[in-house]
Amino acid sequence: MSLLVRSLTLEAAGVLSVELVDPAGAELPAWEPGAHLDLKLPGGLSRQYSLCGDPADRRRYRLGILREETGRGGSAYVHDTLRPGHTVEHAGPRNHFRLEPAPSYVFVAGGIGITPILPMLASATAAGAEWTLLYGGRSAASMAFVDELAAYDDRVTLWPQDTHGLLDLDGLLAEPRPDTLVYCCGPEPLLAAVEERTAGWPRGALHLERFSAPVVERDPSAENAAELVLADSGRTLLVPPDRSILDVLDEQGVPVLSDCRDGICGSCEVKVVEGEVDHRDYVLTDPEKEANTCMMVCVSRARSARLVLGL
Repeated sequence: MSLLVRSLTLEAAGVLSVELVDPAGAELPAWEPGAHLDLKLPGGLSRQYSLCGDPADRRRYRLGILREETGRGGSAYVHDTLRPGHTVEHAGPRNHFRLEPAPSYVFVAGGIGITPILPMLASATAAGAEWTLLYGGRSAASMAFVDELAAYDDRVTLWPQDTHGLLDLDGLLAEPRPDTLVYCCGPEPLLAAVEERTAGWPRGALHLERFSAPVVERDPSAENAAELVLADSGRTLLVPPDRSILDVLDEQGVPVLSDCRDGICGSCEVKVVEGEVDHRDYVLTDPEKEANTCMMVCVSRARSARLVLGL
């Protein structure tokens, strides 16, 4: 499906907000806070960007996009080439960072990680929940959407690193709070620091959305081969220890959407019909992994000798 670029707005140094509408003026598919769009860009690029507008406004989508100087070219295309009047293909919205109901929230955002948090703040406010936001950036000039955040007064703490140093996570998260959920989005060092400081919080209190996957060293000799059965066609494939399920599916011409191949975007989610999965992604929650009804085939593997997928 194509969307029309209606406007681009510079929100901070290196951050554009992109407003997208249906070319015919029709309503757009509904979404909830935490959702993102997959933009299909030239050169076969597919990139995920968080929706940061108003879910009640079905006439437009708004994305916040940071120009990544060391990225793979998606954000550079948006900043340098995409202009009002252009069209862009997309998939979604999809959501693996849903705002769960709670009486209280702690939100932590780093840099462009503010984008999925923005609609969460509005939703939490409308629900009458208590919440605070700690929002950090390299400098005040790099922090987007601060004018919108000003409406929330002292519930928001802005923390530019060049004047304030590192975020005070110890003061914010040292003591577990009953009936409180923590939502965090930002660069990997921030997520790791938040994970460390919430280790003593109740299980399920922490919700993260990652931009990149942590580096995990695995012993290739410890991996197992598995028999992979495609339920729709009845085909049986062998996944050797040194290949991912996604690699084998690609090689055999079985179409599966994929982008990051690191287990962080959720695009390669596949239904699990039978078998036990060794979940290695950073998208599914612990209860979703325990349910064993789906998997991310780019990084997760079969724990059982045989795995049946809904393909």
